[in-house]
Amino acid sequence: MTLRKHYKGLSMLGGIIPRTPFKILVSTVLSQRNRDVVTEKLVDRFFARYKTMEDVAGADLSEMGKVIRQSGFYMTKAKRIIAIAKIILDKYKGIVPDTEEELIALPGVGRKTANCVLVYAFGRQAIPVDTHVHRISNRLGWVKTKHPEETEARLRRIVPKKLWKLVNEVFVLHGQNICKPIKPLCDRCPIIKDCKRMGL
Repeated sequence: MTLRKHYKGLSMLGGIIPRTPFKILVSTVLSQRNRDVVTEKLVDRFFARYKTMEDVAGADLSEMGKVIRQSGFYMTKAKRIIAIAKIILDKYKGIVPDTEEELIALPGVGRKTANCVLVYAFGRQAIPVDTHVHRISNRLGWVKTKHPEETEARLRRIVPKKLWKLVNEVFVLHGQNICKPIKPLCDRCPIIKDCKRMGL
């Protein structure tokens, strides 16, 4: 059985990301260092309070901090989200930029966040590499890397472009459910026969 079949019908982001570029961008920033179950609640609460980009740009910092208090580094995220909204309104006339270079220039947006926005907001081909994708790629023996940026570069070379989004989705789900950082559930893994179990 392949991971695609094992996780068919499930989506890592389907339940937590509203389908507009700005909401996807903010949701992805909120998701940083959070579990999906926490992120889903945060996103719902955030957009119940701040309905538009203008609402976000004009938000009171301390109040926004309270709204997203469940999130790790919530005050840092609040500052960044307000700054992002102001920059997009002022520099891009309210339209979220759709290039990696412009996205990475925004406060708190790294390669993984930029790639998530490109994939889920604009339908581009990219590989968002988080800790799950990085860990599983190494355990399978697909890559031998120390940093997510190195993993992304290597995966871009060895994975067909049409499968980039799929790799992210199934590896994140697999990392959350079976191939965990500590005590992975190898006896339940549908691809154990193909796994080199590097580092275990």
